[in-house]
Amino acid sequence: MTFDEAVTDRQEPLGRHDIAALIARDIPAGAYVNLGIGLPTLVADHLAADSGVVLHTENGMLNMGPAARDGAADPDLTNAGKVPVTELPGAAYFHHADSFAMMRGGHLDICVLGAFQVSAAGDLANWHTGAPDAIPAVGGAMDLAIGAKRVFVTMTLFAKDGAPKLVPECGYPLTGLGCVDRVYTDRAVFDLSPRGVHVTRTFGITPDELTARLEVPLTFARGC
Repeated sequence: MTFDEAVTDRQEPLGRHDIAALIARDIPAGAYVNLGIGLPTLVADHLAADSGVVLHTENGMLNMGPAARDGAADPDLTNAGKVPVTELPGAAYFHHADSFAMMRGGHLDICVLGAFQVSAAGDLANWHTGAPDAIPAVGGAMDLAIGAKRVFVTMTLFAKDGAPKLVPECGYPLTGLGCVDRVYTDRAVFDLSPRGVHVTRTFGITPDELTARLEVPLTFARGC
């Protein structure tokens, strides 16, 4: 059974590494990609060695490799989330300001970000819940959301209280308007466009269950 068949046939929600592997397989060969903090960083561990994908970190590195393991961590070599990483042949380092110029200048093909909420219109909320005791963490998210050519978001589809995170309108402070192209969750993958929200895959949940639990209109790919 291939990876795609195994994921499609899953009768339970995807785990973090399953989601990361799915995203990695959807990134075109040779793309320049930024991975956000948290689950998105796991994508680096699932990219094929011959993919030609060049990973960018906002703290100033191109051609980042997978996470460092087995005592090989270099304290001076980390991604933006301060996770020790490796470097691939041809890796380059540069000033933080130059890194943000790449982000803002439209030089990244894709960014992969986490989120608290995404709206049906592609609005992104991922830097602050608005709670009085929450610590805002915008980082470079606003620059990435608007500067990258495509924005992939990954998150659990439902919060701990069961509330959906894919919503008609975001209730949290916004990071960017109409910027999200695709949402990868533990329950389904959603493509967002002016035509609406299209479900391309489901994992352990039926179309009827998704329709009942989400407050946004959905269309479904054949075979969901």
